[in-house]
Amino acid sequence: MAGRLHKSSRDPLERAEALFRRNRGILRTQEAVRLGIHPRTLQDLHRSGVVERLSRGLYRLAVLPPLAEPDLVTVALRAPRGVICLVSALAFHELTTQIPHEVCLAIARGAEPPRIDHPPVRIFWFSGRAFTAGVETHAVDGVPVRVYSAAKTVADCFKYRNKLGIDTATEALRLYLRKRRRSLDELMQHARVCRVERVMRPYLEAQL
Repeated sequence: MAGRLHKSSRDPLERAEALFRRNRGILRTQEAVRLGIHPRTLQDLHRSGVVERLSRGLYRLAVLPPLAEPDLVTVALRAPRGVICLVSALAFHELTTQIPHEVCLAIARGAEPPRIDHPPVRIFWFSGRAFTAGVETHAVDGVPVRVYSAAKTVADCFKYRNKLGIDTATEALRLYLRKRRRSLDELMQHARVCRVERVMRPYLEAQL
């Protein structure tokens, strides 16, 4: 029966289930093996319905409440050094009317891109301060997710306006300026980091 294990196979499976519970209910295959869970035991947990497969090599206890942001959580766990960026970060900060159909992920230039079969991921290589500036860590479904700040994301969208469309960038700017906690100083600081201060300024002045 799904979610319940037969008595004869219970000991290693129960120990494995307990290890999942101690780790927020989510483990990657490498982490599970390091904790002493045999790959065959992991397969038995999956077959019996005790854990569900979120993505290749990533499992979660099936009895836990549904994830509010399964795509962001999955990507954050598979690529912990990456940063959610651009349209995905806009959606996180409620700075777009678009519904992302893929997760935009920034990684350091020269780094090996993560292999993620689900959800769809679009990789962007950032370098220097453009990669390190404005990174925030938010707890999403109990998992630390690295996301660029609202101001940094607006600047990034102007930098990548040829790929995203200028309408995406200007909408993000307009919605950012409506936020109660907006900061023009922070916005222009990131515009300088992204080298789009001259590009952004006319759009900013038109909306102030």
